[in-house]
Amino acid sequence: MEFGKFEDIKYVRPDFKKASKDIKNNVKVMKSAANYEEFKKAYVNTEEILKEVITMGTIASIRNTIDTTDKFYDEEEKYINKASAPLSLAMLSLANTVLKSKYKEDIKKDYGQFIIQDLEMSKKVMSPKIILLSIKEGALTQKYSKDVAACKTNFRGEECNFYGLLKHMQSTDRVERKEAFIAWADLYASISDNLDELYTKLIDLRVKKAKRLKFDSFIDYSYIARGRYDYTKEEVAKFREAVKKYIVPLCSKLYEKQVKDLEIDKLHWYDEELTFKEGNATPIGTEEELVEKARIMYHELSKETGEFFDFMCEHKLFDLTTRPGKHLGGYCTFIPNYKAPFIFSNFNGTSADVDVLTHEAGHAFQAYLGSRNIELMNQMSSTSEINEIHSMSMEHFTYPFMDKFFGENVDKYRYHHLVKSIEVIPYLVSVDAFQHAIFENPKMSAMERRATWKKIEEEFMPWRDYDGNEFLGQGGFWMQKQHIFLYPFYYIDYALAQTCAYQYFLKGLDNFSDAFDGYMNLCKLGGTKGYFALLKESNLDNPFEEETVKWISEKISKVIDEFESKL
Repeated sequence: MEFGKFEDIKYVRPDFKKASKDIKNNVKVMKSAANYEEFKKAYVNTEEILKEVITMGTIASIRNTIDTTDKFYDEEEKYINKASAPLSLAMLSLANTVLKSKYKEDIKKDYGQFIIQDLEMSKKVMSPKIILLSIKEGALTQKYSKDVAACKTNFRGEECNFYGLLKHMQSTDRVERKEAFIAWADLYASISDNLDELYTKLIDLRVKKAKRLKFDSFIDYSYIARGRYDYTKEEVAKFREAVKKYIVPLCSKLYEKQVKDLEIDKLHWYDEELTFKEGNATPIGTEEELVEKARIMYHELSKETGEFFDFMCEHKLFDLTTRPGKHLGGYCTFIPNYKAPFIFSNFNGTSADVDVLTHEAGHAFQAYLGSRNIELMNQMSSTSEINEIHSMSMEHFTYPFMDKFFGENVDKYRYHHLVKSIEVIPYLVSVDAFQHAIFENPKMSAMERRATWKKIEEEFMPWRDYDGNEFLGQGGFWMQKQHIFLYPFYYIDYALAQTCAYQYFLKGLDNFSDAFDGYMNLCKLGGTKGYFALLKESNLDNPFEEETVKWISEKISKVIDEFESKL
């Protein structure tokens, strides 16, 4: 579908009742189909119906996150959350029809075995029994987004939200870093009672959903809902242990070196992001200049990435600068009818601006390729532990071009990025361990949750020190992770994906072209296969094998040393 710029796309409230009715009519055609061609045509047509409502729902969501104070899109989000929930019943009917049809094997032949497995598993988490609970959950997550987006404080004469303060926490002036840290912690402490109450309600709703669908726990429900068909919570626990065994000691060594480099007596949390005493590398240029540099970079990287980024620029599929009322974080989403990815970020003048841009561009590039190579929308992308390989690999593949953004400080950037990419893994698995602990004992009090986080921090991040801050010292740091509120159990995915992204990076040091070709193949496969099948198809070693984690930690440690020698 042709269109101009994203901001000019006309929003029309999606009609979910009509969509449900139209899908049910297609299901009737499928049930009475005289041949496979008729059956398949009706099945594919349901995708076109879904594309329409998802397109408008996505546009509303983007515009709501761009400005959470916009009353129109705030109300539209409330409507969509409530009105879209019953659509799952039509989708359940569709799944049942395919699985019971005499044409099931034909569908499998055309689209692969995984589509049948996906329908079988997804049936387990779709039911009219949880519609009202899902609506309530959506209302709470929307409230969370608004509450944290509204937080701001005056710091040294500047109005800052959470992201604005992070810039000051990378200052070379330790006094400024500490003041910014205290302001940041105080902001969270000021809303901690509200966040505790909100999370308690979310836990209760999520546990009820799982029980109504006869799952033993919300953990088991989440593994199916997140498409984790190939592995279990026990395998994830073993992965966390491998991280503790091999990656945590490496990170401890790196932080010990950082203490010496910064010439400080003890590392506090507000010191962790400052790699160099004279200051980290920061990107050169305005938002517009950084985007133009990225456009040139992606043309140099490959023909495909050049075409992709031209498309993003032509249709202005970005919103990058942080401002009051804007949703926190960064994301990439996809607008089906226009085959258009959209990148959302909160630029704050640090190297994270480039990190987020390349990370989300990895997601966007895969969505661009997938939508042009795969027929069915629900196969265009995979589950998050695969999707994050697309994004994290792109961060590393763009290393050779980083001089465009950082000039003479490019080696400082590469070193900082690689070090921080390994140092974040213990935190990633900590968030996962925390969520498992919460839903193993969902009746925890707010203070018990904080104590649980504190214990996990001590296990996986023994270097972490909050310089006497009472709120964070008691275990309040977990509250800053929006995934815990918005996307339950979505976080270990990043750690699993990083081990695979490292494999592409390490292979690329020997043969960049071959490594990038393998990456492109993974992107084009989308979600047509299961997790282990996609890894095998893309020549990636299994992250759940302890030897893989050990090998990665040893290799990355050596490359870090090599990067340091260039400083």
